[in-house]
Amino acid sequence: MTQTRLSRRAFLKTGCTGVAAAGLAVCSLTALPPDPPPIETSSFTFGGTDMNMRILVAYASRMGSTVDVASTIGEALGMNGYTVDVKPIDEGPQVEDYQSVLVGSAVQHGKWLPEAVEFVKANQNAINQVPVALFCVHIQNLGNDHTSRQNRQAYLDEVRPLVQPTAEGFFAGKFDRRSAALLMPGLLSRFVPTLDFRNWKKMSAWAESLQPLLVQ
Repeated sequence: MTQTRLSRRAFLKTGCTGVAAAGLAVCSLTALPPDPPPIETSSFTFGGTDMNMRILVAYASRMGSTVDVASTIGEALGMNGYTVDVKPIDEGPQVEDYQSVLVGSAVQHGKWLPEAVEFVKANQNAINQVPVALFCVHIQNLGNDHTSRQNRQAYLDEVRPLVQPTAEGFFAGKFDRRSAALLMPGLLSRFVPTLDFRNWKKMSAWAESLQPLLVQ
């Protein structure tokens, strides 16, 4: 049997190439920006001059984008003097304490997050006693074409039969490395830039349009 031997020159060349490749990989990793910090699902209170009209904005967020959306909607409602509590669903807000309710969720895999659906189911009777509006935060189907509109409407198919919403809102969200990690290997997701599609004026305008619908 004939064995193939590497010459000293070839051996050194191969070894140096491997070391260089490893060095580049390490340098690439160390040059990457750090992972985003964990999201904070905070509570907020806006307005507060009219304690007889309390509005709940309950939200579910996975990557943090929906937190800011819910806060923006709550702030716009609170500017009219109503007491508006913006609370994450995992805090278990008491629907019975409010005269109107908004429930919103991030969209994953074409539907609301499971905890948002469960919140509506658990509070279905109380929610149906007051005016309610629903909203979604998504990064797909952002266009104005028929297919995009149809797909957006389907986001609420699981929830819509449970309540009778007076209004529905659909808002573009944010896509970053945290979001990309759900769709691709972790290392590749670290190269994804942040793409923020959120339209704050649209959210505030939608909240303003709810005034005659929520106040009865």
